[in-house]
Amino acid sequence: MAQISPSILSADFARLAAEAEAVTGADWLHVDVMDGHFVPNLTLGAPVVEALSKSTGIPLDCHLMIEEPDRWAPQYVEAGARSVTFHAEAAAAPVRLAREIRALGARASMALKPATPVELYEDLLPELDMLLVMTVEPGFGGQSFLDIMLPKIRRARQLMDKHGLEMWLQVDGGVSADTVEQCAEAGADVFVAGSSVYGTDDPAAAVRGLRQQAEEAAARRSAGTGGGTR
Repeated sequence: MAQISPSILSADFARLAAEAEAVTGADWLHVDVMDGHFVPNLTLGAPVVEALSKSTGIPLDCHLMIEEPDRWAPQYVEAGARSVTFHAEAAAAPVRLAREIRALGARASMALKPATPVELYEDLLPELDMLLVMTVEPGFGGQSFLDIMLPKIRRARQLMDKHGLEMWLQVDGGVSADTVEQCAEAGADVFVAGSSVYGTDDPAAAVRGLRQQAEEAAARRSAGTGGGTR
């Protein structure tokens, strides 16, 4: 089943509790944590995550675009995150980190920047609950979807299927009504959407619409009638 994770990077930071309420029905609330070093932007940290976790019933999915995630990731679980994503390019010991996140009670996820091949991490996949394939360069919201990432999404799904893994495949970057079906047909099942949700008059309706599109596309994929490499 498709899951929609609205990104608060596109929300009004002065009204985060209200913005969380605006996406009632979402499966997750995606929280982008940026340190100004691993990526050029600077957003929020663990104290804000803790406050947000107390003000919404939607589980928080924290995407750490930071240096030294091995050091900082556990703090986000303790702050209330139910899923924590670290970047393969930043983690010193990804297996140990994934196991630590899981041991603390959260789902462990690893993100790959567009230029990072998924094949390098095939043996590590069983340690994860989710893999995030970035479909833009991380750091800023509102970027255009990189359709050259579609083959990478397919390869990631093929590797998961090869090893019989019941893990999620997330995409983040430029996900909208125009691109969500392509991602679902390629094998993604968790979709981070920022401006395509929070830039609308009815964010909750946008969430429902994206989920319906993704589920219909996933059904076509399962039936072998997907749209190919559009």
